[in-house]
Amino acid sequence: MPSAYRFPLQLRFGDVDSYGHVNNVRFLQFLEDARVHWLREPLRSAPRGGDGAQTLADLVTPENFTLVGRHEIEYLAPLMYRREPVAVDLWVTRVGGSSFDLGYAVIDPEDGAVCANCSTSMVLVSRSTGRPVRLPEGMRAEFAHFAGPDVPFRRRPPLPAEAGQA
Repeated sequence: MPSAYRFPLQLRFGDVDSYGHVNNVRFLQFLEDARVHWLREPLRSAPRGGDGAQTLADLVTPENFTLVGRHEIEYLAPLMYRREPVAVDLWVTRVGGSSFDLGYAVIDPEDGAVCANCSTSMVLVSRSTGRPVRLPEGMRAEFAHFAGPDVPFRRRPPLPAEAGQA
């Protein structure tokens, strides 16, 4: 996917569990690592308004901050420890009024297999009120450079009780 940001993630020995593969809870940290690095990458769009913003993180004013609203991870294959970095691809799947969704693919460098498909919903929030605030236009413009498709989660059909059937 050409619009994705690729983050090389160095696994650590401590990421591996007693089953010999990377533990599932470590994946949330991987997503955070990729997201934080992406937010600090140089802007692809020209800064707007003369505010001196150089990164996406700079576009979040000191009065606001971003919060995670939701994570979803679908594990597709075990990720084994290796010395070479794995890849975490990140892209923007949706931009709302005060929120945006990110898609991720955690990729095994050995064979290119996707080990996990993931998504995160982020919300821009006012520090003083704790309420969502509108995303700045500069941030929206920058997101366009990373726009990509919905995360290709495999969905299971609902159970009869979930589908309103008894």
